[in-house]
Amino acid sequence: MDGHGRFCWNELMTRDVEGVKAFYAAALGWRYDGMPMPDGTYWVIMGDGPKPIGGILDISAPVWEGVPACWFAYVAVDDVDARVAAAERLGATIHKAPFDIPGVGRIAIVGQPDGAAIGWMTPVPELGN
Repeated sequence: MDGHGRFCWNELMTRDVEGVKAFYAAALGWRYDGMPMPDGTYWVIMGDGPKPIGGILDISAPVWEGVPACWFAYVAVDDVDARVAAAERLGATIHKAPFDIPGVGRIAIVGQPDGAAIGWMTPVPELGN
Protein backbone atom coordinates (compact mmCIF):
# COMPACT_ATOMS: atom_id res chain seq x y z
CA MET A 1 0.00 0.00 0.00
CA ASP A 2 1.66 3.22 -1.11
CA GLY A 3 -0.60 5.43 1.04
CA HIS A 4 0.61 3.96 4.33
CA GLY A 5 0.98 6.64 6.99
CA ARG A 6 -0.99 9.29 5.09
CA PHE A 7 -4.20 10.93 6.19
CA CYS A 8 -6.94 9.32 4.12
CA TRP A 9 -10.34 10.31 5.56
CA ASN A 10 -11.92 13.06 7.62
CA GLU A 11 -15.17 12.60 9.47
CA LEU A 12 -17.43 15.23 10.95
CA MET A 13 -19.06 13.99 14.14
CA THR A 14 -22.19 16.07 14.85
CA ARG A 15 -25.62 16.08 16.42
CA ASP A 16 -26.94 18.44 13.72
CA VAL A 17 -26.44 16.43 10.55
CA GLU A 18 -28.96 18.33 8.43
CA GLY A 19 -27.71 21.70 9.66
CA VAL A 20 -24.05 20.97 8.84
CA LYS A 21 -24.98 19.40 5.50
CA ALA A 22 -26.82 22.60 4.57
CA PHE A 23 -23.95 24.77 5.86
CA TYR A 24 -21.22 22.99 3.86
CA ALA A 25 -23.41 22.65 0.76
CA ALA A 26 -23.90 26.45 0.75
CA ALA A 27 -20.36 27.36 1.89
CA LEU A 28 -18.29 24.84 -0.10
CA GLY A 29 -20.64 23.26 -2.62
CA TRP A 30 -20.46 19.81 -1.04
CA ARG A 31 -22.94 17.09 -2.02
CA TYR A 32 -23.79 14.01 0.00
CA ASP A 33 -24.50 10.34 -0.63
CA GLY A 34 -26.33 8.44 2.09
CA MET A 35 -24.82 5.11 3.13
CA PRO A 36 -27.22 2.97 5.21
CA MET A 37 -25.61 1.69 8.41
CA PRO A 38 -27.08 -0.43 11.23
CA ASP A 39 -27.49 2.64 13.45
CA GLY A 40 -28.69 5.11 10.79
CA THR A 41 -27.34 6.82 7.72
CA TYR A 42 -23.68 7.74 7.27
CA TRP A 43 -23.31 10.68 4.92
CA VAL A 44 -20.43 10.47 2.44
CA ILE A 45 -19.18 13.92 1.44
CA MET A 46 -18.61 14.55 -2.25
CA GLY A 47 -16.64 17.60 -3.36
CA ASP A 48 -16.13 18.72 -6.93
CA GLY A 49 -14.44 15.48 -8.03
CA PRO A 50 -15.62 11.89 -8.44
CA LYS A 51 -14.09 10.56 -5.21
CA PRO A 52 -15.53 10.94 -1.71
CA ILE A 53 -13.64 13.41 0.48
CA GLY A 54 -15.02 12.61 3.93
CA GLY A 55 -18.07 11.66 5.92
CA ILE A 56 -20.61 12.85 8.45
CA LEU A 57 -21.47 10.74 11.48
CA ASP A 58 -24.55 11.44 13.59
CA ILE A 59 -23.53 11.35 17.25
CA SER A 60 -26.94 12.07 18.77
CA ALA A 61 -27.35 8.54 20.18
CA PRO A 62 -26.81 8.09 23.95
CA VAL A 63 -23.58 6.13 23.36
CA TRP A 64 -21.98 9.41 22.17
CA GLU A 65 -23.07 11.43 25.23
CA GLY A 66 -20.29 13.78 26.28
CA VAL A 67 -18.51 13.63 22.93
CA PRO A 68 -18.34 17.13 21.44
CA ALA A 69 -19.03 17.85 17.79
CA CYS A 70 -15.67 17.66 16.05
CA TRP A 71 -13.74 16.64 12.98
CA PHE A 72 -11.97 13.28 13.30
CA ALA A 73 -9.07 12.16 11.08
CA TYR A 74 -8.06 8.72 9.82
CA VAL A 75 -4.63 7.57 8.66
CA ALA A 76 -4.19 4.77 6.11
CA VAL A 77 -2.13 1.84 7.39
CA ASP A 78 -0.97 -1.28 5.58
CA ASP A 79 -2.26 -3.76 8.22
CA VAL A 80 -4.48 -2.28 10.91
CA ASP A 81 -4.37 -5.39 13.13
CA ALA A 82 -0.56 -5.56 13.16
CA ARG A 83 -0.22 -1.79 13.61
CA VAL A 84 -2.69 -1.75 16.51
CA ALA A 85 -0.79 -4.57 18.24
CA ALA A 86 2.44 -2.59 17.85
CA ALA A 87 0.76 0.59 19.11
CA GLU A 88 -0.41 -1.19 22.26
CA ARG A 89 3.14 -2.34 22.96
CA LEU A 90 4.22 1.31 22.57
CA GLY A 91 1.73 2.54 25.18
CA ALA A 92 -1.34 3.36 23.09
CA THR A 93 -4.89 2.85 24.32
CA ILE A 94 -7.18 1.09 21.88
CA HIS A 95 -10.56 2.82 22.11
CA LYS A 96 -12.14 0.59 19.46
CA ALA A 97 -10.49 -2.65 18.37
CA PRO A 98 -10.19 -3.33 14.63
CA PHE A 99 -13.53 -3.83 12.91
CA ASP A 100 -14.70 -4.04 9.30
CA ILE A 101 -16.99 -1.70 7.41
CA PRO A 102 -17.97 -3.43 4.14
CA GLY A 103 -16.90 -1.45 1.10
CA VAL A 104 -14.78 0.90 3.24
CA GLY A 105 -12.09 -1.03 5.07
CA ARG A 106 -10.85 -2.25 8.43
CA ILE A 107 -10.71 0.46 11.10
CA ALA A 108 -9.48 0.94 14.67
CA ILE A 109 -9.59 3.96 16.98
CA VAL A 110 -6.24 4.46 18.70
CA GLY A 111 -5.32 6.74 21.59
CA GLN A 112 -1.70 7.78 21.38
CA PRO A 113 0.21 7.63 24.70
CA ASP A 114 -0.74 11.22 25.66
CA GLY A 115 -4.42 10.52 25.03
CA ALA A 116 -5.20 12.12 21.65
CA ALA A 117 -7.31 9.78 19.53
CA ILE A 118 -7.07 9.04 15.81
CA GLY A 119 -8.52 6.49 13.42
CA TRP A 120 -6.33 4.00 11.61
CA MET A 121 -7.74 2.37 8.49
CA THR A 122 -6.70 -0.25 5.98
CA PRO A 123 -8.94 0.92 3.13
CA VAL A 124 -10.50 -1.49 0.66
CA PRO A 125 -8.56 -1.38 -2.63
CA GLU A 126 -11.24 0.46 -4.60
CA LEU A 127 -11.08 3.44 -2.19
CA GLY A 128 -7.46 4.03 -3.09
CA ASN A 129 -5.37 6.12 -0.79
